[in-house]
Formats: sequence, C-alpha cells, structure tokens
Amino acid sequence: MSINVKLLKAICEVPGTSGFEQRIRELVIKEVKPYVDSLSIDNMGNVVTFKKGKKNKKAMVAAHMDEIGFIVTHIDDQGFVRFNPLGGFDPKTLSAQRVIVHGKKDLIGVMGTKPIHVMTPEERNRVVPITDYFIDLGMSKKEVEKYIEIGNPVTRQRELIEMGDCVNCKSIDNRVSVFILIETLKELKNVPYDVYGVFTVQEEVGIRGANVSALKIQPDFGFGLDTTIAFDVPGAKPHEKITELGKGTGIKIMDSSTICDYRMVSYMKKTADRHKIKWQPEIMTAGGTDTAGIQRMTAGGAISGAVSIPTRHIHQVIEMAHKEDIRASIDLLKHSLQDLDTYDWKF
Repeated sequence: MSINVKLLKAICEVPGTSGFEQRIRELVIKEVKPYVDSLSIDNMGNVVTFKKGKKNKKAMVAAHMDEIGFIVTHIDDQGFVRFNPLGGFDPKTLSAQRVIVHGKKDLIGVMGTKPIHVMTPEERNRVVPITDYFIDLGMSKKEVEKYIEIGNPVTRQRELIEMGDCVNCKSIDNRVSVFILIETLKELKNVPYDVYGVFTVQEEVGIRGANVSALKIQPDFGFGLDTTIAFDVPGAKPHEKITELGKGTGIKIMDSSTICDYRMVSYMKKTADRHKIKWQPEIMTAGGTDTAGIQRMTAGGAISGAVSIPTRHIHQVIEMAHKEDIRASIDLLKHSLQDLDTYDWKF
C-alpha cells in the first residue's frame, strides 16, 4: 500500500521548532480531528487525541511535533542575527543553508561564517564552531528590527522531494512520525483499550511534552514513535548500522533513555510476524525518545516499547526515509494497538 506523500510533504515543511509548535499543531488538529472521539490541547501545547476502547485500560502513543531549530539571541549593528540552537546540531551541517526567521513576518536568511579564502591554515582544518555562525537577512539593522526581535524562532528551509523509493526533507525527524500517527488514527478500528494519540512538544530539548502527557494520562501501555539512525552508507561496519533503509520498520529494544519492556518487544515482534509486516530490531546507544517519558512518568511505570523509523542523514536538512518502511510503521502501530488484549502480559 502506498503512502500519502502530499500530506507528508505538508507536515514536514511546516515550521515548528521546540516551544514554537503553533503551525504544526494547527495542521495536526485540522487533519486528525474528524477521526477521533475527542481532542484537547494541554497547557504545554500537546495535542491529545482520544479513541474509546471496549475495556478499562489505556494505551498512549507519542509522536513529537517539534523540529530542531534556533532562537534569536542578538541583532548586531549591521543587522546580522546571532542565535542559540534548540535541539542537537552538528555544526558542519549549517554551512550554506537557508533558514526562516519567524517574527512579525517570515524572513528568509542564510547561515554565514568566515569565508574560506580569509581563513588561516589552522581555521581551514577545524570544524567551524556553531558560535561562529550568524544569519544574514540581507537587511540593515533598522529593517531587521521592524520584523525580528530577541526570542523569535528560526527553522531550516528545505522542501520534501521523492528520491527513488525514498522521501527526502528537513525534519523527517520527527514529522514522519506525526504523519504515521495521523494515518494510524484514520485507519484504527475496534480498539480493545482506550487509545490516547499524543502529538507532543519539546522532545528535542528534553522529552518535556511526553513527560507531562503521561503524567496526566497514566497509561497502562505506551508506544513511542520516532526516527532512528540508518547508518547503512559507505564506510559503515555491519555492527554500526543500527538500521537499514528498506528493511522494514524498527522495533526498539533500547536507546540511551529507555530499555523497552521485554514483553512489549516480544509482543511487537509477534504482531509484525503475524500480520506479515517487515521489521528489524533497533538498539540506539545514543539519543532518547518520548518512549522514556511514557514509561517513567506513569505511577508504577507503563509497559512500553517503540516503533522506530529508519532514517539516513539524521539531524540534517537531507533526512531520508524509505516509503515502504513508513507504510510498515503505520501497519505495525495499528495492529499493535488493535491486538493489545490478545497477549499474556504477566511477568
């Protein structure tokens, strides 16, 4: 079955960095509201959807809406903008990139730094630190300050394209999961337990939205939904790959913030096999996801696991995911929610 690339494109391209998720939140609400029994927004801005189940237990799925970005910290006398990152950045990925500064109106800017022609030999041989970058809006300080002020968010500018069997864009992490959760909620039928599909905020700066959502919901079962590393490129050793594109959805075993419940891992594997869904195991030794918030912020803990979407070039503007892996992720999440009462969850 194919995926709705037009919707995925809209979701990936709309701006919404950590703490400034307004636009992506509006898109999510418009798209998902007709397919759920109720929808609410909490004080942090998480979108909490609800589908009524037949039995008195709760399952929570979390997909974070925020993308990595920046926040304006200074405008100098020439109109150049300084910034701090919101989320984790590899400085070398900033070179030669366009960004959008979101003030009274959106302004396109470019990431600038010292030209290589005037660098010393020592400077040429080192990675330019993030503190050396600035945003050039092509305007004077007076013009910039008509529209931009300290505290405005900045996002990266890059459209989604199809490349062979893949999609490529900025913010596949984690907008592909937003897409997967929306599509799952559209297809989900006859769930045994109440399903809370939560589109969370501020994951990239510390899993903050998932924490408060889980505290409120107190789920019995939890599913994180996020991208993972596909290091299946030249130079990668077999044990370094984590996942590979086109080999199926990832079933998380652990990351740096979560050891998934072994019962949930077993259940998800058996569910995938039963429904003939292609999958691969995933262990990510660095980086965490909303799964940690669901698992820990419930009294006594939630039985938690995660669906992981293999993604190349992660935290760059050229993130890439395979369309068949995306479809497999929808299928695995859907069937995992629909079959929850068929498994023996005893220790």
